[in-house]
Amino acid sequence: MSTNSRPVVLLVYDAECPACDNYCRVVRIRETVGELVLVDARSNDPVLAEITNLGWDIDQGMVVKLGGVLYYGADAIHALALIGSTSGIFNRLNYWLFKSPWRAAVLYPVLRSCRNLLLKLLRKTKINNLGIAGNARF
Repeated sequence: MSTNSRPVVLLVYDAECPACDNYCRVVRIRETVGELVLVDARSNDPVLAEITNLGWDIDQGMVVKLGGVLYYGADAIHALALIGSTSGIFNRLNYWLFKSPWRAAVLYPVLRSCRNLLLKLLRKTKINNLGIAGNARF
């Protein structure tokens, strides 16, 4: 719980990805849901151990932790849309695009591919939370 006793919703993402960082800083959730806390996937936050134990490759999807449940990739962006605020153009568009599980499942891989290309162009290293040999670069 946060200091103001509202539930905490964790959003785990790669802060070194400019597109991911901008998205995560602009997206808002409804105040009645809780407090959105951004977690850099390159940090040593304990939630990263949970993600790794599930066998999820953080380089291939963001994670939302809501009420003790972890959502990954398209499911994460869909969950975020459902609890999202609809104030502002960006948040309304985010809600409309990803409120449908089908649209989230179709669009998320496209966005992930764009992210991976961007990080390759920027010469960023992978997080490689699963410790896969030879998996350091995009």
